[in-house]
Amino acid sequence: MEYIDAKTIVTKTKSREWFGIDYNMNIYKGCCHGCIYCDSRSDCYGIKNFDEVRAKKDALRIIRDDLRRKVKTGVVGTGAMSDPYNPLEKQLLLTRHAMELVDAFGFGAAVATKSDLILRDQDIYSGIQEHSPVLVKITVTTPDEGLAKLLEPGAPPPARRLEALARLSDAGIFAGILLMPVLPWLEDSEENVCAVIERAREAGARFIYPSFGMTLRANQREWYFDRLKEIYPEKGLPDKYMKKYGNQYVCISANAKRLWQVFSERCENYSILYRMKDIIHAYQKRYQVTQLSLFDI
Repeated sequence: MEYIDAKTIVTKTKSREWFGIDYNMNIYKGCCHGCIYCDSRSDCYGIKNFDEVRAKKDALRIIRDDLRRKVKTGVVGTGAMSDPYNPLEKQLLLTRHAMELVDAFGFGAAVATKSDLILRDQDIYSGIQEHSPVLVKITVTTPDEGLAKLLEPGAPPPARRLEALARLSDAGIFAGILLMPVLPWLEDSEENVCAVIERAREAGARFIYPSFGMTLRANQREWYFDRLKEIYPEKGLPDKYMKKYGNQYVCISANAKRLWQVFSERCENYSILYRMKDIIHAYQKRYQVTQLSLFDI
């Protein structure tokens, strides 16, 4: 394990629009899931040797000091740039101990992951939820195990992620699915999107937040195209992408309008949340009521 220097780890977000998160916390750098579409490979982030996971030196002390200095508590998000539950976390326990600090200092937590290792820390999230909001986002873009193995070769299979979702939901933790990205020509079919919704419903998901398309920019685009050539040499997918999207950053599926209609109707029928404002309101609702009541007293 290589350790890298860091002066601060818990940083203020520019906006609370993304799942109501107030602070970002990334303990690790790089990722070993090998997802062929990962936006974090983009040149703009400057992450060298992206497939090698490194941890920030003296991370727990820095996180403790960061939290202690915050004037206002809030929701601490993690998982934006590197999965906090990568395989090395099994031994290092950095995410677990960081969440213990989040709990001790009275903050909430919002976690994004592709790993069922999060179940190990269910006790901590239940403890945080006693005083602050907790949101768990598990990425599932297809329930097809064969396709997922090609697109996300190092990540736990979808069945394990969905089982983790079910167990977290059963424990009363506000958990759901990130349905993103939905890759054009590979995942943007009604059959695939509806299959994700059905599996999410069975697992007790409180929400599904989608993006019917993907991002592509420098370095990420080249990496993605090279992987497509290896996996589907006969389909000519890179040429299709370039013909339709060129060098666009946001690549919206040609089926997006129809997918959104089908997706939203089915989520409404199942009482699954899917709009950002509704998700934020639902997982933070009871804490806001409590805070207002205390203020009134």
